Amino acid sequence: MQFQQLLYFVAVAETRHFTRAAERVHVSQPSLSQQVRALEKELGAELFSRARGNITLTDAGEALLPLARRILADADTARIEVQELAQLRRGRVRLGATPSVCTGLLPQVLRDFHDRHPGIQLLIEEGGSHDLVHHLARGALDLALVVLPLPSPSPALTTVELLREDLVVLSSPDGPGLGATARVADLQGERLVMFRHGYDLRELTVAACRAEGFEPEFAVEGGEMDAVLGFVRAGLGVAVVPRMVAERAGSDLRMTPLSRPRLRRTIALAHRSDVAPPRAARELQSMLLTRGSSSPSGV
Repeated sequence: MQFQQLLYFVAVAETRHFTRAAERVHVSQPSLSQQVRALEKELGAELFSRARGNITLTDAGEALLPLARRILADADTARIEVQELAQLRRGRVRLGATPSVCTGLLPQVLRDFHDRHPGIQLLIEEGGSHDLVHHLARGALDLALVVLPLPSPSPALTTVELLREDLVVLSSPDGPGLGATARVADLQGERLVMFRHGYDLRELTVAACRAEGFEPEFAVEGGEMDAVLGFVRAGLGVAVVPRMVAERAGSDLRMTPLSRPRLRRTIALAHRSDVAPPRAARELQSMLLTRGSSSPSGV
């Protein structure tokens, strides 16, 4: 099995057309077809169904596709790693993070990293922990900041706890008077501004309310972090957010700590266990771990 054969196979799988795939990888169509046939012969199975020009993946092709993509991604990472200069003058880091972490923890860390290594390109992917774990597993990210416990624990990933932080209630100044602190039970009857499905904060808040014996009532749901803060600011309801987000939300919002039970979440830094992160990613990893251990919200 040759690297070029996997490259051609993925191109055909993604375009579902041999001619367009050949144009994409800059080879002649006969050469591409010959290499795909050679790959099928070596594997002992047809990878494509070629019925009347309609190209579809066979079961064998479906099984090979994610593996081939991962091999190609690893090869791309290796190429970039070799090309990086020892002084980290160039390269890239692909970092995934939940939206609240992007809002709270990352801006200053990325600024410090960029000041030290201005030639490193930073590619940021926002998403829930479930999606970020999937992107890591298929080689689309070097590092990811995720919320523990992972929705789908994977032995293929290594996680290092970065920090633990409290969740608080955020409200407008003329919103409900929750006192100096609030209990989760005090949210019963309050209208919540709720994040979209896929947010770790949504699942944690709903689970905490149900543990207290009630279903949360939503004033509005489906927003991203900035939208949720804006809706709270407009007086539509209250939101449960991480302390690091609340502290940066502005003086026009009121922060109320939660107690009895105290709601906390654990942020971890994850990477694939079978592939060491590139040099630049390891440098960012070190800075994140240092910042996490010194964070006021840390353990």
